[in-house]
Amino acid sequence: MPRPLMEYFLPLLLLSALVLPSTAEVPVLNQYVLAAVKSMPSGGGYEASQKAVDRLAANVSYRDGTIHQNLKSSKSSFCSGATYIVFLRAIEKLRANNSLTLSGKQLQRYAKIGVQDGEDLFGRWNANGPGTAKLFTELDCGVNFTSFAHANPGDFLKIWWTDAIGKRERGHLVVYLSHTKESVKFWSSNQPSGYGSKTVSRSRIKHALFSRLTRHDRLAKASGLSKKSQFLADMLRKDFTWAQVIKACKVRQTP
Repeated sequence: MPRPLMEYFLPLLLLSALVLPSTAEVPVLNQYVLAAVKSMPSGGGYEASQKAVDRLAANVSYRDGTIHQNLKSSKSSFCSGATYIVFLRAIEKLRANNSLTLSGKQLQRYAKIGVQDGEDLFGRWNANGPGTAKLFTELDCGVNFTSFAHANPGDFLKIWWTDAIGKRERGHLVVYLSHTKESVKFWSSNQPSGYGSKTVSRSRIKHALFSRLTRHDRLAKASGLSKKSQFLADMLRKDFTWAQVIKACKVRQTP
């Protein structure tokens, strides 16, 4: 059986240079996400294009029992790609600590980047709308909620800058770090610099959807995931409502 997470986690705590409030009670799995953020490069430029997706797909692969990533060759990055790489690195850290067992076929699905929106795992994550939240719902591996007061560093966060959801949306997918009454700090691939942290005014955010990994063992459900989420695939050509997002992703106010 996998050993308890905390037995292995002290080295990861020492790796993270992220400054967190001393009173913060950060869940162990969130700490894995933060350690993955700490391992990421900085800068590199931002590019949200199919070419950027293709470059990432060409430089992420599963072989020899490991998901390999060559981010130097991927060059400029984009928000969903950056956060998905963090997700993959958290998975690899869990595996390295014998806290998670995934088969080669399951890992191949996680490493498969060259897919359309809504397809497989990355296609869900990369889709317009609540990609991460919908994936977590289908895998039953986490909780989706809206309360900033209950957010923890290391939660994934989808931000919508306007009320539009789906084909006309303007959004950003990030790793949440902290907030004040007036602002939110997060890590992602951000315009124009690429990988790094950024702080924005909360008044700019129309909708915020947090997704927290809570059941890492259920990541093994990837093998049973359907090839396509039609709900997310339709985000490219249809408009959706916030009520539809709440229903499809089992969104709560608090985790």
